[in-house]
Amino acid sequence: MNYLKPNPEFYNLPFSSSDFNGMPYRSLGHSGLKVSNCGLGTWKFGYPETGDGARVNEKDGLKILDVAIEEGVTFWDTANRYNSSSGNSERIIGNWINKNQDQRRNVVIATKLFGGMDGKTPNHSGLSRANILDSVYASLARMQLDYIDLLYFHGFDENVPIIESLTCVEDLVSQGLIRYFAVSNFTSEQLGAYQKIEDKLSVRCRITAVQNQFDVLYNEKESHSGVLDYCVENGISFVAYSPIRGGLITNRYLDKSNIGKGDRLFDEGVAEKELNGNNLAKLNELNEIAKKIDLEINELVLAYMLTLPGMGPIIPAASNIAQLKSNAKTGKIKLNEDVLGQIKKIL
Repeated sequence: MNYLKPNPEFYNLPFSSSDFNGMPYRSLGHSGLKVSNCGLGTWKFGYPETGDGARVNEKDGLKILDVAIEEGVTFWDTANRYNSSSGNSERIIGNWINKNQDQRRNVVIATKLFGGMDGKTPNHSGLSRANILDSVYASLARMQLDYIDLLYFHGFDENVPIIESLTCVEDLVSQGLIRYFAVSNFTSEQLGAYQKIEDKLSVRCRITAVQNQFDVLYNEKESHSGVLDYCVENGISFVAYSPIRGGLITNRYLDKSNIGKGDRLFDEGVAEKELNGNNLAKLNELNEIAKKIDLEINELVLAYMLTLPGMGPIIPAASNIAQLKSNAKTGKIKLNEDVLGQIKKIL
């Protein structure tokens, strides 16, 4: 955006806003950062022709990002290791940003670091100062960015002093390379350990969110149970990954004839396990509620998740524009108390 040239499009702007393109925003944890109720998970974005395991190629990915802006879906989630440690999800976001420089401030880009990336030595993974710095520089280059809005640690590193990792984050904040900080795949005990050091150091950039697995059929992963409650008590946003469990919590599996090659659950060999009697019974009951208010199962469930205490934005993936629009719809839905009560009874 050229800030030296007047732009009549922005004359008479409101003093402040709580939404963008019709999408409501919410605060990320205790911070001042606002994020769209519905975000976009981009782990599927990449270059399938290279064998990186992606499901959305660059051409389709760029179109999805175009429509995401139109729908107000401006919280974009990625990680350096997505798609076989290729960095390709970040590259596609970078190519979009390069073509849409005027949209940079409209999007909040979150990426992650921890696992082995950009090399094979022991120093190419973990939360050492060395790997944090190298990983951030590499992510900035792939995404063609001057700064990262939200940086996640993708896991807990028991081999590196927490103080080393956190002081490195502080240095990156001072340099203007990252703006907010979060963690992923942490237990409540690990969150507590980090917050204890944050208090000791009086750091400026504290944990604003934790991204862990969560869906309404299974709730939190058993090994990480209690984190949502911890978030409620400590003013942290819980950002759920796999909120529709790889497509399980959709209308797709109400008809078992839809299962076959090319379907994610089938390809990953978990379709039979996931489509058990208990899950199917709940999906059918949820479908009955959804039909009465003209929604799909995924729309009903994601809208419900947004009402849970401690829950931050939802970040469902989308492999096509129809899925993106369906997911975006959920960020704008307000379920009444009667519907919420029916859902709770089923779950």
